[in-house]
Amino acid sequence: MAVLATLAAALAGLLLLLVLVPAATAQLVPFLWDDLVAFGTMDEIYTYEDMDQRSNRAAWALSRHLGLESGRTVAVFLPNEPTYVWTWLALAKLGCPMACLNCNVRGRALRHALEAAQATLVLASPELREAVEEVLPDLERDGVRVFYLSSASPTPGVEALLPTIEAAPDEPLPARHRASVTANSKAMYIYTSGTTGLPKAAVITELKMMMVASLGWMCGLRPDDVVYTTLPLYHSAGLLVGVGGCLEVGATCVLRAKFSASQFWADCRRYNVSVIQYVGELMRYLCNTPKRADDREHGVRMALGNGMRAEVWKEFLRRFGPVAVWEFYGATEGNAGFINYTGKVGAVGRANTFIKLFAPFELIRYNVEEDEPVRDERGLCIPVKAGETGLLVVKITKNTPFHGYAGDSQKTEKKILRDVLAKGDVFFNSGDLLMMDHKKFIYFQDRVGDTFRWKGENVATTEVEATLALVSFIQEVNVYGVAVPGCEGRCGMAAVRLKDGATFDGDKLYTFTRDTLPAYAAPQFIRIQDALEITGTFKQCKSNLVKEGFDPSVIRDRLFFRDNARKSYVPLTPDTFAAIQDMKLSL
Repeated sequence: MAVLATLAAALAGLLLLLVLVPAATAQLVPFLWDDLVAFGTMDEIYTYEDMDQRSNRAAWALSRHLGLESGRTVAVFLPNEPTYVWTWLALAKLGCPMACLNCNVRGRALRHALEAAQATLVLASPELREAVEEVLPDLERDGVRVFYLSSASPTPGVEALLPTIEAAPDEPLPARHRASVTANSKAMYIYTSGTTGLPKAAVITELKMMMVASLGWMCGLRPDDVVYTTLPLYHSAGLLVGVGGCLEVGATCVLRAKFSASQFWADCRRYNVSVIQYVGELMRYLCNTPKRADDREHGVRMALGNGMRAEVWKEFLRRFGPVAVWEFYGATEGNAGFINYTGKVGAVGRANTFIKLFAPFELIRYNVEEDEPVRDERGLCIPVKAGETGLLVVKITKNTPFHGYAGDSQKTEKKILRDVLAKGDVFFNSGDLLMMDHKKFIYFQDRVGDTFRWKGENVATTEVEATLALVSFIQEVNVYGVAVPGCEGRCGMAAVRLKDGATFDGDKLYTFTRDTLPAYAAPQFIRIQDALEITGTFKQCKSNLVKEGFDPSVIRDRLFFRDNARKSYVPLTPDTFAAIQDMKLSL
């Protein structure tokens, strides 16, 4: 990120802000962090000057003590804490790209993440000691050095770097450290949060980092705002949209270690929060908490995020009041995105002339069964009509480059589509199915790998999930497709978490699905779970569910089968399963 010349004006009270400048005037706007792991009330407050000086000390220590030079990649393996922020700023001041390691990766996946970014130095937290020690022998063999950003080290052979940092000078670093940094230089690597395979290191340039950080400003983020984020800092939403957005406009940020639905609004009141961040299912969790008399007693004016479903959006506004929701669409590695600047419920954005000129995109026909775009007799892709679902592709140009994945040219190439609208053109394949209506509003429909085909029809998991979420005894639902012997495509299955104290009613669910869903979209199998698996960014995980299928001898959860003869969802017995496997029972 380009060095900032000045910092925004300060706010009074308990607030948060960060510094990226080498010489910043002291500010009165502090950075707050509540130690929620211990559920304590001890806040750490950092002013701009504090963060500037801490990052300066860290940069000097890394440069002098470790010999770190501009351009070398450093991996950060830290939980949500202020250390993450001043470490990021220190590396930025040195001109070193940062690899943002997901705190949940372990073993082979962790080693792969380091190799992909070519990181030779890891700055970790003792909280992640077990993960570090598991791979430490391999890292030492490969010449990768590991340090703890703490006062003491619990691991032999791993130095605690904090004493060295605290003893370092706090004056600004010479500008020569960033002399070679340009808009196209690599600023960081952020790993995709996909639920299958090894993590992919998306390349984030200095320019892209600044553009993502400006999202808050484009949505109306102001210097007097207090932004509350519970999102992991190893992901673009928390680090760039959240913390980076505060840097961009001089706003305040309250950082929480982990999301807590029960403490969310209490925190908002405590810190005078005016803007909240969300992703995925987070807003549904808030709506699922018991109703309280003080639900609307807060100062939140804006919610900024992505992945909120229409039914949750409506319930959130009904319950918590007139909050301006700014839903956006984008992928960490993507070359363009959308912002719903009108507040249209359920939409992720709206197409207009400016977007088409700056970032030429198209929605094209996609064959879900063949898992590839549909092409005409000329070999070109076919744009869909208004109201039809299509694969989002964005033209790769100078203004909308695709930087790919570090260390993985094969996966980078898989995200590129050629000869889309004309011979020789090149587009980024988002892997997402969207729909644009007649008024140019754009709606997210599903991920390509999640939508499945059954009885000759495409089934969008998000649409079925939204419908099943209306059932009185269902708290959460995750829909996916499973293979059935003798049948083409995949049939629908739903993993369900019941509401507290509720019981599963097969008769009621059958009647509901019959009345609200096409026959091909109604799930054939139901799996009752105590908790649904999600990623660190609140996206539902489907891959393990798909692999496990519907075998009652393997799955310990309760399973139910859609019995059309009895007009009910009945327990799936080994005999019924065997009949389906032997193709004696047709679905």
